[in-house]
Amino acid sequence: MKKFAEFLDSKLSQPMAKLASQRHLGAIRDGTVSAIPFILVGSFFLILAAPPLPEGNAIRDWLLQYSAQIILPFRVTTFMMSIYVAFGIGSSLAKTYELDTVSGGQLGLLALLMTSFPFVAEGYGWVLPLANFGGAGLFVTMLGSIFAVEVLRLCKKHNLTIKMPDSVPEGVSRAFAAITPAAIVVVVIGFLTIVLDIDLHGLMIQVISPLVVAGDSLFGVLVFVFLITFFWSFGIHGVAVVGSIARPLWMLYGEANSVAFAAGEALPYVAPETFYQWFVWIGGSGATIGLLIATFIVGRSKYLKTMSRASLVPGLFNINEPVIFGYPIMLNAILIIPFMVAPLMMATVAYLATAAGIVSPTHALVPWTLPGPIGAFLSSGGDWMAVALGLVNIAISTAIYLPFVKVYDKSLLKQEQADEAVA
Repeated sequence: MKKFAEFLDSKLSQPMAKLASQRHLGAIRDGTVSAIPFILVGSFFLILAAPPLPEGNAIRDWLLQYSAQIILPFRVTTFMMSIYVAFGIGSSLAKTYELDTVSGGQLGLLALLMTSFPFVAEGYGWVLPLANFGGAGLFVTMLGSIFAVEVLRLCKKHNLTIKMPDSVPEGVSRAFAAITPAAIVVVVIGFLTIVLDIDLHGLMIQVISPLVVAGDSLFGVLVFVFLITFFWSFGIHGVAVVGSIARPLWMLYGEANSVAFAAGEALPYVAPETFYQWFVWIGGSGATIGLLIATFIVGRSKYLKTMSRASLVPGLFNINEPVIFGYPIMLNAILIIPFMVAPLMMATVAYLATAAGIVSPTHALVPWTLPGPIGAFLSSGGDWMAVALGLVNIAISTAIYLPFVKVYDKSLLKQEQADEAVA
């Protein structure tokens, strides 16, 4: 393991560090990390709204009675993360160009809003399509924020901004300087979305849909797993993107398994959505419960120790946005590898074990916020082998993450020691 870690350090982490320092990729990374406080707070409210407690429990019944109210903080934080990310990317990229960061953030947010116009809903009046502001809208958010700041940069470079006298307060001067860039962003994106009637968010779904191979075969399962982790590696909500296409098929599998179970017949399908939830996405997409365990085993840097403690409770309930955007895994050349490899290995083991009849196929839809082994037990109809499979897969993910965490932790530790020496 030591030699493998040294190989990763010398051949992978150092060369990829140059790529990670690229201006636009850095802005995307920093902009998404800036949304961590909102994501982390919203995650806890989501757990409360879908408590992992048995039916009939008094506390669970009471929480479910007020779940619509409890989940509201989640809906304005994690559920609308693209809004915070748009401002974060815009301000971060503007900073690298030595532009006004507030204007950069506001223009990034303007670009996102221009891609999602309100519509009239009967009984409610004008409403916004909030789905575009969640994880599924991150790709459009990234492109829009970068476009908006590049417009701001070019306007300043070619003196296309409105300049006010030096006697004018800075806030007023800054506001007028952003008028021309704002007008360009509105006109360009508005032309696409209003005049040409292009749904940019829907277009992104159409672009990637041919890549998705549906099916209950091992190959189909691995394609879904790969695509979900691939998109997450770039900060795009993989489940939201792939799931929007694959979920009807997953639902068909789940319904057929439920009907067969009720009739006492053999369950026909291996991989409904619950298969992924309880045997692959343990701790969240990328099986990041293994990453947290690996960090507790070998982590020495203050940053990773802090992030692992903050992310542990959400991770136990399969909420890992704090891990993906906090460690971060997104655009992290070191952690992307185990993030993609571990779920592929776990999916293979789980598929073969289920197809061979060692583990009962899942058929019951239980709250996804349950810890992995418990959810596997309930979803499989009380099969203890499902619990064993879940624990085996946790061990697999931990073993795969360990050497990569060691390399990443080493680089962070060096940076922290260098910062302390300078201080």
